Amino acid sequence: MYGILDCNSFYSSCERVFRPNLIGKPIVVLSNNDGCVIARSSEVKNVVPMGAEAYKYESIFKKHEINVFSSNYSLYGDLSSRVMSILSKFSDDIEIYSIDEAFFKLDTINLNEIEKYVLNIKKTIEKYVGIPVSIGVAPTKSLAKVANKIAKKYFEKTQGVYAILNEEKRIKALKWTKVENIWGIGRRISKKLKLQQIYTAYDFTLLSDEYVRNKFSVVGLRLKQDLMGQPIIGFEIVKDKKNIATTRTFEKALKEYEPIQERIATFANACAEKLRKQHSECTCLYIFLKTSKYAVIQRSVGVIMHLPYATNSSITICKYAIKGLYQLFEKGYNYKKAGVIIMGIKPEVQHQFSIFEDENPKHKLLMKVIDSVNMKYAKPKIKIANQDLDKTWKMKQDHLSPRYTTAIDEIIEIKCY
Repeated sequence: MYGILDCNSFYSSCERVFRPNLIGKPIVVLSNNDGCVIARSSEVKNVVPMGAEAYKYESIFKKHEINVFSSNYSLYGDLSSRVMSILSKFSDDIEIYSIDEAFFKLDTINLNEIEKYVLNIKKTIEKYVGIPVSIGVAPTKSLAKVANKIAKKYFEKTQGVYAILNEEKRIKALKWTKVENIWGIGRRISKKLKLQQIYTAYDFTLLSDEYVRNKFSVVGLRLKQDLMGQPIIGFEIVKDKKNIATTRTFEKALKEYEPIQERIATFANACAEKLRKQHSECTCLYIFLKTSKYAVIQRSVGVIMHLPYATNSSITICKYAIKGLYQLFEKGYNYKKAGVIIMGIKPEVQHQFSIFEDENPKHKLLMKVIDSVNMKYAKPKIKIANQDLDKTWKMKQDHLSPRYTTAIDEIIEIKCY
């Protein structure tokens, strides 16, 4: 049996953990630089659409007394890891699907005990983390997703837990599920299905295998079989990233070369650190620079820099990133965004040595020391020389809540009288 745990209105719930007075109150969370709405509590979903541009909805926020927060990824990430850590105590086989969702297996639990078992998971997480969750259980992953939607939709009746344990429940759940709400069915495919009078997940399972394979490929066929109760879609193996990017919109437009160079060096170093974490190397970089799309004089340029050898050294990657920037930069423009993307990624153990030129062997030892030291502190203590030692990247975050669990100077204060 498969289960899926989904944190309810996760970003909003994270804010409510330390502000219980906001329980039941409308909340929206904004994207980087307070650009647009990326999360909404249930109380606000009929008022503000997902992706709404924040500046256009300021009057709506005030009118409906909506609590607005900047993205606090440090807090959200830490609370997510706590939820997943508790879940791992109940199941040895977990697939973290997103920051607020995880699949898990229940193969060793008796069918008669499953609902009681997952209800205990839910209560334990809510007790020790304070995040409300919903759990769906079924013989397959896609059916577990359906069960989870039912658990959320009828929260009071199900207590946030629903299990599809027999054929009768499977058919009833599929007839309830609209075709556009099937996990893995997008808007384009759902439109095609509706033209064929396919309106529910149950209708979809009645199609012939040949028709589904021809119209929607083998992926669609696997989904259909999974919905029929055949566990076709298994756990996915986490793969290393093929590209790693660090891109930022500047807090204010930059005109001069030196501050942009410092930013590019910082972005390149961040990419190199991520590369080393997954024990990989890269063979080329893409550096880009652009003005705001609202600027009177616009410019958007990029360049690929091929490295002479595969590397994950911050020194080498920063060096070639700055070479790329030197080729791109022109005075007279107000640059608003820049980024570094590393490509040609391959496992470190597959390093191909060259007779004529290769990485300085001292770099590997140095990077190991730098990473181990920086991991001990909240802010990096060792940087590459062309980075600003005192500068940290600052986004526009006018509504940022404290990082209660990850920054000691922002820990919650309790006043006793």
